[in-house]
Amino acid sequence: MLKMIGINKVYKTDMIETHALKSFDLTVDRGEFVTITGPSGSGKTTFLNIAGLLEPFSGGSYYLNGHDMAGLSDNQLAKVRNEQIGFIFQGFNLIPDLSVYENVEVPLRYRGFKRAERKERIEEALAMVGLSARAKHLPAQLSGGQQQRVAIARAMAGRPAFLLADEPTGNLDSVMARQVMDMLEDINAKGTTIVMVTHDPDLARRSQRNVHIVDGQVSDYRQFVAGESTVEVENA
Repeated sequence: MLKMIGINKVYKTDMIETHALKSFDLTVDRGEFVTITGPSGSGKTTFLNIAGLLEPFSGGSYYLNGHDMAGLSDNQLAKVRNEQIGFIFQGFNLIPDLSVYENVEVPLRYRGFKRAERKERIEEALAMVGLSARAKHLPAQLSGGQQQRVAIARAMAGRPAFLLADEPTGNLDSVMARQVMDMLEDINAKGTTIVMVTHDPDLARRSQRNVHIVDGQVSDYRQFVAGESTVEVENA
């Protein structure tokens, strides 16, 4: 479970303070698929970076699977991030001179898995995204949709409890975007909790719940059931 209580994030320069998140509250239960929407500059990316332990928060409390993330050392945060959280980015973030297999392998090497364990996880992840036959290809030899599937395989090879996705369909056409969403829904159905930032309301409606952020605060929740939505909280 992911739980944020009264999270604040302030960016400071010599002259200006920018409040990216203000008294931000959010709970994501185990196994949920939650989308985050909001206008540009609303705090979506800041939220995702804090959720992924990529940057600290200025105030409030953040619990991941019941453990308080405040006060952890950089090494402790890195351990939690590497073992429990998978990331998918809009720009794929693949290493161009490494093969598909090697790209998926990189984070497993960092975690110290032995070769046999890495091989098992990589092959399983590539089979899951339908790219076993492309294992030796370089990223430049793949379509955009295939590159994003490699990124998903890389994230899932670590068998994370949480998958954080930042506009994962933003660089894809509508057909490829639907294919990626189909894959994410399947991953979620197998038990992985997913939190995805998107600007696309049609994609947001494919999640179980949408959280809309405006000016660093939750504006409303929308629960989706069989393609229909009901507003649970407005102007929170």
